[in-house]
Amino acid sequence: MTQLRIAIVGVGAYQSSRARGYLATIQKLNHLYSICAICDSSSQSLNEAGTQFQIPDRYRDVEKMLTTENPDVVFVLVPTDGQTVVALTAARQKCHLITEIPYALTLNYGDAMAETCQQNGVKWEIAENVWLWPNEQLKQKIVQTGVLGQITHARLWYKSGNYHGFNAIRMILNSNPKQVLGFAKELDIRPYDSYGGQRESTIWWENGVIEFENGVTCLYESSSASGRWGNHWEIEGTEGHLSANELVLYANQSSYPIEEIYDQVGGERILVAVAVGLKKSDSNFEPILWENPFKEYGISATDDVAKASILSSLHRAVTTGADPEYGSANARRDMELWFALRESANLNNTWVNLPLTETTNLEKRFQSAYMEAYGGDPVKNTTALLQTSFDRLSVMWSVAGWL
Repeated sequence: MTQLRIAIVGVGAYQSSRARGYLATIQKLNHLYSICAICDSSSQSLNEAGTQFQIPDRYRDVEKMLTTENPDVVFVLVPTDGQTVVALTAARQKCHLITEIPYALTLNYGDAMAETCQQNGVKWEIAENVWLWPNEQLKQKIVQTGVLGQITHARLWYKSGNYHGFNAIRMILNSNPKQVLGFAKELDIRPYDSYGGQRESTIWWENGVIEFENGVTCLYESSSASGRWGNHWEIEGTEGHLSANELVLYANQSSYPIEEIYDQVGGERILVAVAVGLKKSDSNFEPILWENPFKEYGISATDDVAKASILSSLHRAVTTGADPEYGSANARRDMELWFALRESANLNNTWVNLPLTETTNLEKRFQSAYMEAYGGDPVKNTTALLQTSFDRLSVMWSVAGWL
């Protein structure tokens, strides 16, 4: 199997950072990738990560790294505001890409990235993880079997980065949204420390109704204000429903929890599969399983499985010419849905059709805030912004209270 040389830009400030988690997963997939270099603006983070993962080639300058190492793939893990700048730089040098979520700060910025990748003949995968969690992949299979009957509606509560929740629902339903009705309001709340460390005393609350092309309606509410639900979603059909990690069938009024199956692999306890209905005597349907394709590599934790899936997707796309499994089109749909919801709220709670045909008010505000914060446009002024120190907390937060 072809081993691709991958360079990582942004190694995380802490050992628990997502970037470090990706580095660990990449090293387990050494039949797919070899890490040729890491790059970060922080010498301390760079040396810590380099020592931890035994990577000798370390850079603080992205352009120098690209020129010197000529990697096949660049994984962009810098803060959200810097992703488009770094990714465009790498794509223009014909490097295949994985970027952290979301699609981009605005749809226009993401579209510019997609166009640049197409012009340079490179593949681009976006690291959306939720739909790739083992339980979520099983839920997708459950709905596909028809055991729930005709799907009627869904409910979603999500407390931050709500496009993750939209992604989970959309992938389970296997349908795209056609219109959305949204409401948004800034609420006072007890002081708390934001993701970026600032002290905050307000938070945005959102509510919406999403209609999908297959006729299913989703009721959505952000749960940031109360935190009551955390992140939670339900799928309802004529014959049963999925709620959290449980399948309920109406015919026999029985519930079937999603079961995790483990085995010893290389002396470690590793997830082998997740399933429902394993005891046929207790169910009136055939067992439904999702099997872990990464068990032999010691990859078992929920988000590590998602990381491995993302990395495998890009590798397959590069080596076979196929499209990435998620890719820019899906990433755009999930991000677009949130912009449409906020645009509906901005238009006094009127229905907004999808796909969007114009830049939304919120995107324009993001662009203005970006220009004010960094002094340039990430697409038009890419080179000038490449050495910029981008804030951990995106301008999304200052404008819309959202990550």
